Order: sequence, then structure tokens, then C-alpha cells
Amino acid sequence: MIIDAHHHLWQTARGDYHRMQGAPDILLRDYGPEDMAPLLKRFGVGRTIVVQAAETRAESDFLLELAARTDFIAGVVGWLDMEADDFADQLRLYRDRPKFVGIRPMLQDLKDDAWILRPTVLRNLGRIADSGVAFDFLTFPRHLAHIATALEKVPTLRAVIDHISKPPIANGALDPWRDAIAHVAAFDNVHCKLSGMITEADASAWTVADLEPYVHHVVACFGADRLMFGSDWPVCRISGEYGDVLAATMLSLPAELRGDTRIFSTNASRFYRV
Repeated sequence: MIIDAHHHLWQTARGDYHRMQGAPDILLRDYGPEDMAPLLKRFGVGRTIVVQAAETRAESDFLLELAARTDFIAGVVGWLDMEADDFADQLRLYRDRPKFVGIRPMLQDLKDDAWILRPTVLRNLGRIADSGVAFDFLTFPRHLAHIATALEKVPTLRAVIDHISKPPIANGALDPWRDAIAHVAAFDNVHCKLSGMITEADASAWTVADLEPYVHHVVACFGADRLMFGSDWPVCRISGEYGDVLAATMLSLPAELRGDTRIFSTNASRFYRV
């Protein structure tokens, strides 16, 4: 059974999806469980992790409500305000809610690339580590040095790098991403999602060959026991459909790992404790 470790669902009328401004038309509509269910059935995906797309607690509540009535959603990675005075109380409240498995601030959208190193944020990152809740890093390569510093300061954090940290696949550049992701991979408790890659490639003309150097590098850095598949649906629809993402992920892996149950199922189950 495949586990999709990274996708989104949204309801545009909720009004807090600020990143939607200027988004392609294909994303400017509602996406709910009823839209995703036929795709999961078609491609043999049994369970999923849904990830926040808005920086509000209302988003976390919305996704938890969807998860409560949707069998295939195994876990929710939500958003909490890591600079709030009452963060410790927020964390206690949410960590006990059914299917709440992780927290994700949207680092890629913040003006301060070193936001994760602010004293209040680091203190609350330590609280997250102590709670056992997982943490998703949404980053570009320029953030990775700061992530490594944060991991040195909070070594017990169970973390995952989303979208292999969004290297510039469209122009084929591997550096400085290559060394930066290797540095982060040196922390044994950090995983990496094979997700979000086709939207970093040439949207109209990407090929599996474009993805291979990046995928092979994270395989070398993290190993098959710390990688997990994510579709990034429906964001992936900018560049391809669900089946395209699944096939491209499999085919871009070294031949011996295509369809590996660790990458496509058990690592996500173990990491998110679902």
C-alpha cells in the first residue's frame, strides 16, 4: 500500500490562502477529499498525509475536520504560531487531537531567511522536539545552512525536508544545493520528501532525466530509510497530473529502489507515527 506523505486540500472561500494570489488558474478552485479519492484508488494509494497551505490555526482546524471524516487521511501537518506567547499551550492542545502529526511553518515565504534561528522560535522548536510531534521544513536551498544550525541546537527534533528543498531543476544547477542538502542529511533524525520536483522543473517540457541527478543525490545522502514519496497534489497540476508524479518519482530513482516499500510506504508510516 502506497502512502502519499505530502498533499494539500483547500476550500478557497475560507479566505486565508494568501499564497494563492497570482497562482495559475488550475489551482484557483476547491480541492477536497472527493476530488482526490478516485486518484488514490486508481494508483493504489491507501493513505495520505495532508499538509497545511495557509498560515492560520483555522487551517489546522479545517484539515483536522476533513481528516476526521476521511478514512484515507492518516495524518495532518498543520500550522501553529511559533512566535506566540502561548505556543506551549497551543502545542499541548493540538498534539492530543486525533490525526495531528506535525507542524509546518512556511519558511520559504518569510522575509527573514534565518527566521528559524530567532530565540523564541528555537525555544519552541525545542518544545516540539520534546513533544514528539514531527516538523516539516519548507525551504529553498538558501535556507539550508540555517536549518543545519537549528538542528545543531535542537538535535532531538524529528524533521523532514519538503520537496528536496526546491533546487532549481529547471536550469539544471546542482550547486550550492548539493553540499547544503548533504550537510542537513548528516543529522540522522532528518528525513527528506521526494515531492514537489516537477514544479521546480520546466513545467512544459520536464523529463525524468531532469529529476534524476537530484533524486540520486538525496538517495546517496539520506539513504532509502529516510526518504518518502509525496505527490504535492494538487500543486503538482501546474506541471503534471497525479500519475505523472508517481511514475516520475519511481523512474527517477536508482533501478533497485523503484517501488521500494520503504520510500513509498513504511518510512512515512514510521516518521509520522500513523
